[in-house]
Amino acid sequence: MSFQNFITNAMSEWMKASGADSDIVISSRLRLARNLSEFPFPMLSTDSQLEKVIEVVEEAIQDEGFTKMGPIQLIPMDSLTPLQKRVLVEKHLISPNLANQSRKGAVVLNQNESISILVNEEDHLRIQCLIPGLQLKEAWELADHIDDLFEKHMDLAFDENRGFLTSCPTNVGTGIRASVMMHLPALVMTQQINRILTAISQVGLVVRGLYGEGSEAIGNLFQISNQITLGQSENEIIDNLYGVARQIVEQERAARRYLIEQNRLQFEDRLFRSFGILRLARIIESKEAAQRLSDVRLGIDLGLIKDINPNVINELMIMTQPGFLQQYSGQELTATSRDERRARLIRERLETGHES
Repeated sequence: MSFQNFITNAMSEWMKASGADSDIVISSRLRLARNLSEFPFPMLSTDSQLEKVIEVVEEAIQDEGFTKMGPIQLIPMDSLTPLQKRVLVEKHLISPNLANQSRKGAVVLNQNESISILVNEEDHLRIQCLIPGLQLKEAWELADHIDDLFEKHMDLAFDENRGFLTSCPTNVGTGIRASVMMHLPALVMTQQINRILTAISQVGLVVRGLYGEGSEAIGNLFQISNQITLGQSENEIIDNLYGVARQIVEQERAARRYLIEQNRLQFEDRLFRSFGILRLARIIESKEAAQRLSDVRLGIDLGLIKDINPNVINELMIMTQPGFLQQYSGQELTATSRDERRARLIRERLETGHES
C-alpha cells in the first residue's frame, strides 16, 4: 500500500459507497480518545517518549485483528511535506492540530481510509472511523473493535470513577466524539438554520464547520457532534445524536419541498445559474466554488440536474481545496493561479463526469 494513493485520490474509497439518508448525511464519524497509562500525556512527553508510543502502536497494528481488516499503514508526520499534510487535513484523515505540531506524531490509515488513527496529537490515540450516510451505530461498532484490539497490546489510562483519562477534560469519561457531516442547503436558503443550530446547542450537541472546531461551515456543510462525554454511556450519546440527526434530515427534506412547491422558478434558476457558472467560469475562489458545488449537489439530489454523477461533486469538494489543488497540479500555486486552476479543473470534471 503506497502513501501516494492517500494524496493523489481526492475521494476516499469509503465515500463511494452509500448509506442511509446519504443525500443529506455525508458521513457518520466516531472518534475515541485514548492514552497509554505508562507515558505522560503528549503535551508533557519528551520526544523519546513520543517515539516509544509510536513504536508501541506500530507493533499493535501487526495484530491479526488489524490485518484481517485489510492493509494498514503507519505514516510518521515528519516524513511528510507541509503540502502533503494539508491534503490529509482536507480529506479529514488528520486534524489541523496534528498537521501543524512540531512534536513526534503519526497517523495510521487503512486502505479505503475509513479508519484513521492519530498518534500523539492531543492524546496518544485518536481512533477515527468514517462511514457514509447516517450509520452511527456501525461506526461505533468498528471503533469499539479497534479499541479492543489496542487494549490487547497496551494498558490504557482509565479510572474506575472518571472513565478514560484524556488531555482535555471535555473528553474524560467515554472519550467518545460521535458526529455527522450534513449538507443543509435548503435550511440555509429558507433562513431556518440559525433557529435549528440554537436548538441543537440546548440538547448537549455542538455544531462545527467542515474541519471541526473553529472552522467555518462552507458549502452548507455542518458537523454536528456530542459535547458531553462524562455521565452518559456510549449508546446514550449515539442514540441522542442519531435522534437529533433524524429530525434535521426531516426538516431539510421539508425545506427542500417548500422551495420547490412555493418558489420553484427562482429556486431552479439559482441551482442552474451555479451549474452554468461552474461549467464556464475561468476564475473561481474556493468559497464560491464550495457554494456553487453545494447548489449543484442539491439539484442532483432533487433530480433537477441530470446526467452528472454525484460522486463527481463530492470529489470536487475536496479537489478544489487549496492543498489538494496544488498537489494535483504538482506545484505550489499563487492565490490567483489556484483560482484559475480550480475553475479549469471544475470545467474538465463536469465535462467528463456524466452518468454512464
